[in-house]
Amino acid sequence: MAPLSIADIVSALPADDTWGPATAGDNMLGGVPYAPFSKGDKLGRMADWTAESKDRERAGRQAYNRNYRDQQVYGAGSSSLFNVQVAEDESSFSVVDNTRTSAKRTFGRGGGTVFRGRGQRGGAQRGGRAGFQRVGAGRGGQGGDRYYDNRSGRGGRGRRFGWKDYDKPQRTREPSVNVRPEWGVLEEVDFSRLSKLNLETPEGEDLDTYGFLHYYDRSYDKAPVKNAERRLQSLDRAAYNVTTSQDPVIQELSDKNEATVFASSDILSMLMCATRSVYSWDIVIVHQGNKIYFDKRDGASLDLVTVNENAADAPLEVTDSSNKQEAINTPSALAMEATFINHNFALQTVAESEDKVSFNNPNPFYNAAEETEPLASKGYKYRRFDLSLERDEEPLNMIVRTEVDAVMKNPTPGGEDQQLVVKALNEFDSKAQGSGGALDWRSKLWSQRGAVVATEMKNNSCKLARWTTQAILAKADGMKLGFVSRANARSAAAHVVLGVVNYKPRDLASQMNLNLGNGWGIVRTIVDRIRALDADEDPSKVKKYVLIKDPNRSVIRLYSVPANTFEEDEEAEALEEEKAEEDDE
Repeated sequence: MAPLSIADIVSALPADDTWGPATAGDNMLGGVPYAPFSKGDKLGRMADWTAESKDRERAGRQAYNRNYRDQQVYGAGSSSLFNVQVAEDESSFSVVDNTRTSAKRTFGRGGGTVFRGRGQRGGAQRGGRAGFQRVGAGRGGQGGDRYYDNRSGRGGRGRRFGWKDYDKPQRTREPSVNVRPEWGVLEEVDFSRLSKLNLETPEGEDLDTYGFLHYYDRSYDKAPVKNAERRLQSLDRAAYNVTTSQDPVIQELSDKNEATVFASSDILSMLMCATRSVYSWDIVIVHQGNKIYFDKRDGASLDLVTVNENAADAPLEVTDSSNKQEAINTPSALAMEATFINHNFALQTVAESEDKVSFNNPNPFYNAAEETEPLASKGYKYRRFDLSLERDEEPLNMIVRTEVDAVMKNPTPGGEDQQLVVKALNEFDSKAQGSGGALDWRSKLWSQRGAVVATEMKNNSCKLARWTTQAILAKADGMKLGFVSRANARSAAAHVVLGVVNYKPRDLASQMNLNLGNGWGIVRTIVDRIRALDADEDPSKVKKYVLIKDPNRSVIRLYSVPANTFEEDEEAEALEEEKAEEDDE
């Protein structure tokens, strides 16, 4: 049998039973063509166990794709066969982005510059929540107040803002007076409500003046010579700070019905600047008949001059009395030191040898038969202010005892002498806790006076606001602010005068954003509340109230107290003083 050729075999096969690759319509995918293979296609590994670790090292954990091993790498050259063909050509379109990309270094969130503290781990990958680090701070974090965004996890020099706040010492302050169980709370007002009050009051009028004033020594306005600083002297002069109801002049004016409300400038300034206060204080309010008196207790906190009350890192009380260095920088010790400085600075800066300016009447508190010390330079001006509103049936007037400390000759020929209020700011230690980031006065006071004054306005906002308010109430022509520092930062015994700055009270009030209209609104609100409480009471009955600033919250509370409150304490103190005098004899 002759062998069959390939042609014979092919011709013998049926027409529908062909051999070879299937046609396009025979595959099970229903017309989808197979992806063709080319020699240029790259075939990867069946399983690459090292790809995961390499990917982590290259792009970090967030860039790792869990489906990376399932991605096909073969047939990549023909993937265009499965793309959807669009009808229009989109090659001419582009995304428009108007944002400019800057190559500069930026601070804050998203910034490209990271300030690393000492001992921090590199990079910004492991960041804390509040990543702020104080730049320029020393080992104790006492640098400036500049903060930059820092995403690093662990800080070295300079504590990050908000880091371990739970581990900081608690600033639980004590109230200025202990609230007794028999006292009843009548009102509780927060500072946010007080700050919204406003009452435009015209300038007051002078009713009478008492005392005398020495001329201010203008040599203190000059910059001190190096290595020749003036020492602050301790002078024995008779000075008085009598409360309102015990003032004989106010008692006389009250009997003549010259006003309805009476106060002294130091008490009134505390009430008018209440929203700036941090430490606790208290004011005693006596309502007798139709007269209201704003009083203070003996030894009240109103008489003390605070130090860095408004600083972000204010001084702290020290429980361990063994550390003498920290004991002199506590709030109570600094207040006593600042009060001593203010008393002596006002006496030292006047020239007692020159002629003095006498007011209409002599000092109402001085008794030459009993006093052994000479009288201090002080002038008292009793001024009346109109607090009336349109809806009032009767006028509401207030008499305030204001004070001025010195007088200065007017540089303008023929002008009247200028009345001054003399106060002193004090520096204890620019490197100690509670300094509030203050600059070193000895080196920066005259070269960077603006920065020094701005820091004091921030750290002592309440104190400066009270002094400015007192000067405006007294209608003083100027304010002399002295800068007094310790001769040795580790001792509070000796002080030196570094310089004096002159301000006009109204200009200083505008720099501090001090609104006297808000202060008068607070005063009028308290007066209206007292009058409303006693509207149905017997006019001959004496009612007493205590207004207290909460030591740890921005809240003031009005308490109703018995009429004899604090009187028994005064009697007990008087008996102790008499007993002490008898023992000395």
